[in-house]
Amino acid sequence: MTTPWTEDHMPDQTGRVAIVTGSNSGIGWEAARALAIKGATVIMACRSIAKANPAADRIRALKPSGKVIVMALDLGDLASVHAFATAFRQNYQRLDLLINNAGVAHPPYRKTAQGFEQQFGINHLGHFALTGLLLDRLNATPGARIVTVSSISHRSGIIHFDNLNWERKYKPAHAYAQSKLANLLFTYELQRRLVTAGQSTLAVAVHPGWSATNALRHSSFMRRLNPIFAQTSKMGVLPTLYAATAPDVRGGDFFGPSSLELRGSPEKVASSTRSHDEAVARRLWTVSEELTQVKYALAPAAVFDEDLP
Repeated sequence: MTTPWTEDHMPDQTGRVAIVTGSNSGIGWEAARALAIKGATVIMACRSIAKANPAADRIRALKPSGKVIVMALDLGDLASVHAFATAFRQNYQRLDLLINNAGVAHPPYRKTAQGFEQQFGINHLGHFALTGLLLDRLNATPGARIVTVSSISHRSGIIHFDNLNWERKYKPAHAYAQSKLANLLFTYELQRRLVTAGQSTLAVAVHPGWSATNALRHSSFMRRLNPIFAQTSKMGVLPTLYAATAPDVRGGDFFGPSSLELRGSPEKVASSTRSHDEAVARRLWTVSEELTQVKYALAPAAVFDEDLP
């Protein structure tokens, strides 16, 4: 990119259908707004309909050329994920963009409806299940993309297979980093499996840098530093919008802000060595299918001798 990429560079989205999870505020709302203005039909998939409806009305007040539709989705309850997928499939035959944006950061220890630690359950497992349940719609849509929002915190993440639910020694920041590393491992493994299956759907990951959003509401330390370091949600959404719409995006790309990955225009960035561990990614995939009971119709990529222990 020779000049800083902005929302104005987005191509027309007329005729496209997009789902944005957690879009009642912050980066998710900005993504829904920008896509609707460019002509997309945007499904605002939110846990709280009471919060989502006025958020949708704020977008409609901007008179976008696309449509804005609110649907209930609680990623902390797999029954809700199934209900959302069923309702979507009944109404739409195509899905151009699935933006896995919703997330929770650094909360007190809680479990999801199915008993998973909240951050792992919502940030990773909920989106893993949602993507799997909608994958046939994505694969049937030319040019479809799956954009999953990770975090720069993934760099300190480790997948604790013996303590995924953090029932021992819960540390909110460590659990968050694990969930964000899981987002990247999932994205890269999904892309490998899509290629193996001969599908054109792209799996891409992003992170928003340091952005002032509701996701950090549980961290008083981060909130105190927001006025100094954080960029606005309107800037933080740019990596997501780039990954979702730019013509030069390739499967398995990872985008973040350009200035020390904290703020600025979007660019392709590198992720941690752990995020590229294919053996861990395959194991996480298997565990995720078992925990969510959502089985993907995608075979794993070929494993060569040098990958074996």
